[in-house]
Amino acid sequence: MTTSVVSIVYVNDAPAAARFYGDLLGMSPSFETPGYITFDLGPGADLALWSGQFEDLSPDVPRTSEVCLAIDGGPDELNATFEQWNSKGVTILREPHDAGFGLTFLAADPDGNRIRVAPRD
Repeated sequence: MTTSVVSIVYVNDAPAAARFYGDLLGMSPSFETPGYITFDLGPGADLALWSGQFEDLSPDVPRTSEVCLAIDGGPDELNATFEQWNSKGVTILREPHDAGFGLTFLAADPDGNRIRVAPRD
């Protein structure tokens, strides 16, 4: 049996969210419908953006989960990613800091979903 993990992020506007995530990830969607768009992140991992499941998602509502983008390259690469996202106007919730597992920062997409950038294990 082939297994894939799909992380689903609920958004108000899937095409707009796909443009946002595509810009951050530097990739194009692998599958698109008007309300459901996925990105192939590699063997067994996909990121899905799904609209229409909840009405009027608000960035003000507290979130209890996050999408974590694990990157290679250590602190220099993480800081460079932070600077790049900051220059694009991405909402930064917490600047780079040591969280016990390494340097990390926390951002949010336009719908308020949390995005953590951390070192790859």
